[in-house]
Amino acid sequence: MKVKSIRAFVGAKNFEISRNFYRDLGFQENELGPNMSYFHINGFGFYLQDAYVKDWIDNTMVFMEVDDVLQCYNDLQRLNLSDKYENVKLVAIREEHWGKECFLHDPSGVLWHFGEFYNSEK
Repeated sequence: MKVKSIRAFVGAKNFEISRNFYRDLGFQENELGPNMSYFHINGFGFYLQDAYVKDWIDNTMVFMEVDDVLQCYNDLQRLNLSDKYENVKLVAIREEHWGKECFLHDPSGVLWHFGEFYNSEK
């Protein structure tokens, strides 16, 4: 098997608000239809759907590995997304035995982890 990518499907409580949020976050959007878009950044991406099931959304987490979590956190703070979007919350960097990460809740409740590993063993 020669894998070229892995793409998660992420739901949205309000599709238009979530689309705006992810564009503000820095993702590029490719509209695939009236109810789905592909959002990508630096060759990585996910599908955003106009679909909301509370239990699904409340349990959706996405981990994005970054080179420098402190720089990422500072960049996220500068975007002021929690001032612009209801329910968006940025959580400070937390150190773990494997590395460090910060968290961002999207407008629907999807939890994004932005993490940096201490070494290449993940």
